[in-house]
Amino acid sequence: MHFPPYDNKNQPIVDVEDSRVPLNYFNIVKLKKGEAFSYQVPGYETCIAPATGSVDVDVEGQAYAALGNRGVDVWDGEPEGLYVPSGAKVTFVCVSDQSEVFIAGAKYDQVLDPFDVRAADIDLIQYGSDDTKTHRKIKHILGQKQHDKVGRLLVSELFTVGQGGWSGFPSHKHDTNRLPEETRHDETYNFRFRPNHGSGLQMLQREDNKPGDAYHIVDGSTICIDNGYHPCAVLPGYEMYYFTILGGLTQRPLVQYFQPTHAYQVETIPGIKDMVAKFK
Repeated sequence: MHFPPYDNKNQPIVDVEDSRVPLNYFNIVKLKKGEAFSYQVPGYETCIAPATGSVDVDVEGQAYAALGNRGVDVWDGEPEGLYVPSGAKVTFVCVSDQSEVFIAGAKYDQVLDPFDVRAADIDLIQYGSDDTKTHRKIKHILGQKQHDKVGRLLVSELFTVGQGGWSGFPSHKHDTNRLPEETRHDETYNFRFRPNHGSGLQMLQREDNKPGDAYHIVDGSTICIDNGYHPCAVLPGYEMYYFTILGGLTQRPLVQYFQPTHAYQVETIPGIKDMVAKFK
């Protein structure tokens, strides 16, 4: 499902119990200096991750100052995030000239402790190659380093390295709980491009070797992956970024099932096995 960019007026783009991705929650909040935003999402743990700008955050009386350090866009500095327990009351205030803040969530009933993830805590991995047109960098905000502090939520930023190429290949899916081969993880993306008039393609192939769906993604597009194999690509001459939310049905570690037709290419892409291992 594709949501073209629109003014969501600080209201959830993917709300609780969404019919396509009920395990996910996603909001984009835009504020000017001094403006505040409050929220509470019962039954969903969340992560506050400024795309740009800086905010002071209060979680049930616990204060976190100056979260976020990026300027003009998501390429301008390193990400930061704040884990918010399920159902907690949160308020954040913009302390920069303006801010754009992602709120990512996953369905989870247990109440854990809040914590912040600063730039030095980000888990970085780079894999692929220019030759295989799969070169990309992943910055995990809530990744393997936080595995014992989070319930079901994984939050990452993915960047194409160089200009043009594919991401999420070899094609894979994670829409069915059938361990040890695969886990059910709903997934939501928000895309950005540099320059921002760039664009790309999100494929969604429901069955191996049968035609699927394709969406033209632009700067600000949101994609919900309900089921199927889902590689994406960016036009030559442009860089692509996407904010990634994964919510597990029964566990946090992600087990991807590679599309049988293309699975052999796992052996041709440098570093991909290390990349897969980080989604825990």
